Amino acid sequence: MARRVFDFSSDEDDKKVADKNPITYKVFYSDVSIPTPREPIMVLRNPAGAFEHHISGHFMDPAKRTSFSSDDPNAQADIVKIDARFVEFVKWLGANKISVRLSGKSVRGGFAIYKIREVESGISSQLSAQDGFLQYMIGRLLDSHISEDEFEAGSSEEEEADDDSMKLTSLQSITDFLKCAGKTFPSNIRSWARRNLAVANSDEVSSEERRHAQRALSTMMNIQWKDSYFESIDPVAARRILDEELYGMENVKQRIIETIIQINRTHKLPAYGILLIGPAGTGKSQIAYAIARILKLPWAALDMSAVHDPEQLTGSSRIYANAKPGSIMEAFSRAGQSNLVFIINELDKADNDSSSGNPADALLTLLDNLGYTDNYMECMIPTTGVYPVATANDRSRISDPLLTRFAVIELPDYTHDEKRTIFLKYSLPRVLRRLGLSEKECVVTKEAADVVVEHYKNVSGVRDLEQAAEHMAAHALYLIETSGVKTVKYDKKTAQQLMNS
Repeated sequence: MARRVFDFSSDEDDKKVADKNPITYKVFYSDVSIPTPREPIMVLRNPAGAFEHHISGHFMDPAKRTSFSSDDPNAQADIVKIDARFVEFVKWLGANKISVRLSGKSVRGGFAIYKIREVESGISSQLSAQDGFLQYMIGRLLDSHISEDEFEAGSSEEEEADDDSMKLTSLQSITDFLKCAGKTFPSNIRSWARRNLAVANSDEVSSEERRHAQRALSTMMNIQWKDSYFESIDPVAARRILDEELYGMENVKQRIIETIIQINRTHKLPAYGILLIGPAGTGKSQIAYAIARILKLPWAALDMSAVHDPEQLTGSSRIYANAKPGSIMEAFSRAGQSNLVFIINELDKADNDSSSGNPADALLTLLDNLGYTDNYMECMIPTTGVYPVATANDRSRISDPLLTRFAVIELPDYTHDEKRTIFLKYSLPRVLRRLGLSEKECVVTKEAADVVVEHYKNVSGVRDLEQAAEHMAAHALYLIETSGVKTVKYDKKTAQQLMNS
């Protein structure tokens, strides 16, 4: 725990008082996402137990005092210690004279604050209309992490720097958030944000430049920039998730778990992403989503068959009126954070040389995990928390530079017996649930399932099996509704008739 001494005197008289009785508090570093009295946001000095469960008031202007002034004129207390993530936030509350209600509990050493709400000014305890923005800001701070080195660096940096929904869009909300939570961003993004904020507020640039700067700021500020530390993965739970999404293919599942389990030793993402190669319909996309579940990360998908220009990935320059960020940056924006699983579908269609360049080249910087620069954002985007999972049908169409960025896992097609099991135990029950039918209303024998599988023997994957199950269940439902029967049973003969109809 580090001890910090701050002198916020604003004039000579205050300076003399502060020299005699310096205003001090301790800064501690926490990763707690849900504060409690045992692990609070801050602790106030609580003379004679004056504070109880809720207190309303405001923080003193931090240029003068580091204390909280209650609506009770006789109740005022200095801050004893505070979570490093909330130092700038409390300064902002004080400087803007924002009335708040603190929820806390008396503990040894003071009054432990674990909740802060904005209330209407004065003695009213009614929540302010702006409390939503305040809670958004607090939530972002609690989801962040600040180390002692980052706190020190951030403090020196700031000395040099001179209705909104829960998305930061207006310049005021962006400005406020940057003041309170600026240290939760990588240092290069903090500097970038200050430059763009200056452009967005400037009268010396065109309205188009101001609009682009504000749009870029809104995009960047609404992304939670997390550190690259990853918790250990339970291999049993990981296997269970894969079994839910993929029948059989034991070797494939084992390879996936072996690749991901490296996190348990290093607490970092594996050096290589995963490339799943196999025939259409073998479950590659389902595996990609399962990997996101295993890693407990949001995911964003990109279909390379629709990308014909590298600019679609890396964004267009702001010199154009219709400029916008690229697909990679938009993936961060959709995920809402910097740690995500980036699913690249149809990687075998990435190499597409044109007069404007090859989209595959733009992917390489992302896959190298060194960060990439979006042309619209004009900023280097950290990618250490991005785990790429790609799918492809044809390995021969993927260039060697792309292949070497992945751990390649090949998925074979299913055997006849595996397809029959998938049809009876997965596809058909899923369709019956969707149509509201019970298993007793639509009975399919093993021989009937063999007919279905044989009908699609020249088709890879299992997508057609689900369509066949849909056809069979819909036919059963039709007979039940029109003929008054309670059960429809499909054997080899009736299944042949249905599949040939």
